[in-house]
Parts: sequence; structure tokens; C-alpha cells
Amino acid sequence: MSKSRSPNFILFITDQHRADYLGCYGHPILRTPHIDSIAAHGTRFRKFYVASPVCMPNRASLMTGRMPAIHGVRSNGIPLSQESVTFVDLLRDAGYDTALIGKSHLQNFTKTPAMSYPAPPREGYRQPSPGLRQAMRIDLTGESYRQELPAYWAEPGAHIATPFYGYGHVEVVTGHGDAVDGDYRAWLRDKDPAALGLLGPENSAPHDYIVPQAYRTRIPEELYSTNYLAERAEAFLSARNANADPFFLTVSFPDPHHPFNPPGKYWDMYKPEQFPVPESFQRNDWTPPAHVQEAIEDRASGKANLHGMRSIATTAREAQEAQALTCGMIACLDDGIGRVLRALDASGQRDNTVIIFTTDHGDHLGDHRLLLKGCEQYQSILHVPFIWSDPQAPAAAATDAIGSTIDIPATILDRARIQPYVGMQGKSLLPSMGPDGQPVRDCAFVQYEHQMADKDVDHMPRWHTIVDQRYRMTVMSDSGLGELYDLETDPGEFDNLWDRPDHAGLKAQLMERLLQLEIEHTDTVPYPIGRA
Repeated sequence: MSKSRSPNFILFITDQHRADYLGCYGHPILRTPHIDSIAAHGTRFRKFYVASPVCMPNRASLMTGRMPAIHGVRSNGIPLSQESVTFVDLLRDAGYDTALIGKSHLQNFTKTPAMSYPAPPREGYRQPSPGLRQAMRIDLTGESYRQELPAYWAEPGAHIATPFYGYGHVEVVTGHGDAVDGDYRAWLRDKDPAALGLLGPENSAPHDYIVPQAYRTRIPEELYSTNYLAERAEAFLSARNANADPFFLTVSFPDPHHPFNPPGKYWDMYKPEQFPVPESFQRNDWTPPAHVQEAIEDRASGKANLHGMRSIATTAREAQEAQALTCGMIACLDDGIGRVLRALDASGQRDNTVIIFTTDHGDHLGDHRLLLKGCEQYQSILHVPFIWSDPQAPAAAATDAIGSTIDIPATILDRARIQPYVGMQGKSLLPSMGPDGQPVRDCAFVQYEHQMADKDVDHMPRWHTIVDQRYRMTVMSDSGLGELYDLETDPGEFDNLWDRPDHAGLKAQLMERLLQLEIEHTDTVPYPIGRA
């Protein structure tokens, strides 16, 4: 029996991993026995959604339990303010040993600073001085916000200054695929200095895949970042016998995010021919919405950025290849998770450790003829896995109760019996656990915003979404456009009901509920407790 009276926690996070790409979520080809074993002794949420469908905003929501419009990370490129309180801060304050091994992405990977577009100059008007051109004097560019940049890790002796958003121990990986940096590079240098020359697409081994951003890494499995994370997590857990304090360990993988480059045997583990052509390529009755059609046209004309982070149009063959390689990457990280679970068993702490699995967002992987992720609000990027395995509730269960990324902090704090801070917007999902669980929310609320114009949108898009037990509705700001799908009769989201007169009443109901959510998720910090 563990010496800790408070429960320990291990939070596994993957990157760009849609819900249906796990064995326990019904994937017909992919095998994930170790992740499935977590679900076999816990509660698997079948209707769990992100707070935002892109990396940094949703990761910040996971850390704070607050929506992007509130914590301020509304788009990739905006670091989470170090003035923000995280749930990890509260665990550390309560005596937990807090550790992050792997990807953070709470700060920028690129040197482009967070900024707003300047207002168009007006003839005859004086322009404000540079420090007065935005509504708030917030500096997110100081030294403490450089800690995930490549230039920072090029400096001798670079390390993450702790506490880092509540984590007392940090061993970080930045970037994606094998083109990663951070503490991993120092580990790799110690293991095999020559291996540094094998990293990145410029050193790709020959292959016959045509899908954009696929390259065959020359890094062997034992030196790949997933193995590094498993090894460091094992080391953390092996030291627990000498420490009676409860622990909170986050193991955060940079995979299966593109580029598509599973190492070694995982490259050939799945073949493109095993995977079906996505439904959108087989339908003649589907008219792509404007933002998807523009992506298709950009790809056909050669305008698409095939090496970027945002969604691009794809072909059926490319989609099959992306699925096969993604499954190889997931199989690799599943094996890494298996190593961590075995180390947990060896530490003697399994019977007092809650194990959690989730991700930051999904990937289209050919759905709607798209790859990657962007402004689109399809289930492929909104719907993600969430598994909670608790030694106090060992019976396996699956629930249709709706959950959101913002609920994860409140749930962890509830289980640890720690009072949440004022301003946390998520709800504890503990009442929804187990076969007799009850829902705590009637819908999920999703915010997508971007600093740059997106596809057919000639301004910074602000698309807000509501998903309930049956419908998904998205309102697109400043356009009068929107989407409304019946997920029960149209799970592939092909038939947009937004302008259908016979669905006007439903649309009005969902619009009212979305308005309520916008009001419910305004900030309550600070809030006056008396008269001024």
C-alpha cells in the first residue's frame, strides 16, 4: 500500500490525436493495448470535447480550467501569462511533488511575438506611440517567455526555470516529430552524439510516401523522443520509494502530431491499403463549405502551404498514408505508455494512483478532404479521448456524459480534495464516473480564434461552437454564416442545416444556449465583495 494518503496522479497527454484513433474507442485496425488497459479499469468518455481545437489555447485551458477568451491564449502564438494560476500550482501548494516530462507548449516555439494587427492609418490622425497601440500593456516577450524557443535551447546549460506554471520538476521536449529540441537534445547527445546529425526531414531515409510532411526518420526507436519520455518517467517513478509526498506527473508526447515520421518498425507497422478512403471522397451529394472549398482550390493551384501547421486539402491516397503513419506513431507512444505503467507497478504506487489520458485536439486525417487542423469545427478535431482510471473505482465503464478540457483541472482537484481557485470555469466530472454516473453539463463550449486571416475569411476569425448530445452548431463572427449538423442522423457532418427554414426553431434554441454560455464564461476575477 502506498504511504501517500492523498492520491497520486499520472496525466498522459498526446498531441493532435482524435478520439476514434484508439483501440478502446473502436478503431478497427489500430491496436493500443496499454492505453486500452487504462480504459479497462476506468471510465471512458465518449463525448469529450476541447475548449479550442488548436494547441496552445487548449493546453492553456487544460492548465487553468478557463476558456481561451478568459486566460488570454486565444490563438497559437500567445504564451500563457505567468501571472495565471494553474491547477498544478494548487497541487504543489498542497504538498504534491509536481513534474512535467515532455511537451508543454504553453509558450511559443517560434520567435514571432504575440501582437494585434495595427489599426489602419487614418489620414490627418496622429498615430499612438508603439507602447500605446494595443488596449493593454502586457509584455509576453521577456526572458521568462523564451523558454521553449530554439534559440533558448541553443545556449549552453539551458534549462526550464522552475516552478514552471506550477511544475517543480521539468524535462521538456519542444517541437514535433523527430525535429524536437529541449532537454531531449542533451539526452540524445549523451546517448549518441552522432545521432544529432540524423534529425529532421533533411536527413530523411528513402521512402515512397507522397503525403505532405511524411519523412522516414533515421533516428532508431531507442533514441526517438518517445523513448526519452518513457525513460525519464521511469526514473521519476523509481525514485518515489524515497519520497512519501504525493506526486502529480504529466507525461506529454509530441506525437502523433505531424510530421508523419514514426521511427523504426513503426513506419511499416500499418499499410495505407489497410485504411478506408474517407467518406468525403466517395460522396457525390456533398458540397464543401466555402472555407473547405478554398483549401481544395489552393491545393489544386499550388498555393497551399504544405509545410505549415494549418489544415490543407488532401487526396484520397494521401489520406490513407497519413492514417497509416499516424497509427504507427500512436503504436509507438502506446508502447512508451506501457513502460511508464510497468514502472508505476514496480514503484508500488499503482493502488494509490489515478491515471488519466487525453490530448490537446484532433486531426482531420482525410475527413472532409482535409489534413491537420484549422478553423474547421468538425468532430475530427473537436472530439478527443478522455479516460479516467481510479483505483477507488476499478470497474470499467463508458459514459455519454459530455465533458470538456476545462473540466480536467476541477476533476483532479476534486479527487485530491483541494479547493479550486475563484475563476475556474470547469466542472468536476467525478459525478459522471462509473456505470451509474450522471452528467454535469448539457453541452460543450468551444472557442476558435486566430491572429491571422484563415482561408476564405479575410479577417481574424472568431468561431464559437456549441455541441450537445445531438447537435453541433458553429457561429462565425462578422459573416452571418454558420454551421448546424445533426450528429445523430449525419455523424459525418455533410448536411449543413443552418439555412433550412424547418430548422429555424432549433437554430434559435441553440443560439440562445450559446448566448447563455458566453455569459456564463465571462470572468469572475476580480469580483467585488462589497461596495466601493
